[in-house]
Amino acid sequence: MMTRLLMAIACAVALPIATADAQTTLTRNQIVNSLYQTEGTVARLDPIALEREAAVRAASGGDNATGPLSDNFRRLPQISMEINFDRGSARIKPESYHAVGLIADAIHTPYLMGQRLVVVGHTDATGGRELNLRLSKERAASVMNALTTTFNVPPSQMVAIGLGEEQLEDPGNPDAAINRRVQIINLGQ
Repeated sequence: MMTRLLMAIACAVALPIATADAQTTLTRNQIVNSLYQTEGTVARLDPIALEREAAVRAASGGDNATGPLSDNFRRLPQISMEINFDRGSARIKPESYHAVGLIADAIHTPYLMGQRLVVVGHTDATGGRELNLRLSKERAASVMNALTTTFNVPPSQMVAIGLGEEQLEDPGNPDAAINRRVQIINLGQ
């Protein structure tokens, strides 16, 4: 699935989506501020249970507008990014490595060291639900693999899950590019 590169920082207060050109001006500190975890926001959520729920919903043809992420999960510090992949593939396109590198730089700061991070893959509603779920898992794993191998983020600090089209960013436009994204969510220590 080929997409344009787009980055949006999600904090407690929603910020406007940046354009692809604005990505190059995003700084490590902005990413740190978006992912920074305070004691009051530590999550006791099971990301693997969310992925299992997404699989059940995909198999049953559930309503994708009411996906499995709870409101508490949505309020956690996170960054959401649209990354270029080859169509129908989990191969990260080279132009997206700059954004992945910025995230890795942020993760290596003292503010985020030791934090448990979830890499969540999402797709749009194009294609079959089960195919989208598989592709989202593969893409999340690909981003996590880039972070842990290329950028030396400790693998024990991360888990990758896929939710397919079960948590659309724009449910009114299920095929929109904004729905094809990867989130990094901080669950705390």
